[in-house]
Amino acid sequence: MKYVKFLVILLLTVGSANAFAQKKQHKIVFAFTNAQDTLQQKAFTKQLQNLRAHWPKAKIEVVLYNNGIDYLMSAKSKHIAAIRELKSMDISFMVCENTMKQRKILVSELLPEAQIVAAGIAEIVEKQEMGWSYIKGGF
Repeated sequence: MKYVKFLVILLLTVGSANAFAQKKQHKIVFAFTNAQDTLQQKAFTKQLQNLRAHWPKAKIEVVLYNNGIDYLMSAKSKHIAAIRELKSMDISFMVCENTMKQRKILVSELLPEAQIVAAGIAEIVEKQEMGWSYIKGGF
């Protein structure tokens, strides 16, 4: 009888843990800092596509600063169609205003999918403080 009770408790525990894991809301914030290299752009685009395919309901935000901003510049990005598709799949693209000022980049040079944040690194820190997972994009 004790063995049966143990098995029931064990099955309920494992079942509850498994159900919790499946219902967890994944929140991922990416930092992307090197889009001058078109291979970086390609690798990063694939990372986002793969993650969205694996977790269709995850919250995903990309913070672009330094040379990562080139990914969202209409004159420099090699993956505009993919970026538009990713945005339509509820992936947010945040561009660092500090970097824009430093590099003298105008809002009009960015794809419309871009949103501006005051400080890219601060955005990442705030997301981490709210429990988001941090990933460095590219390779």
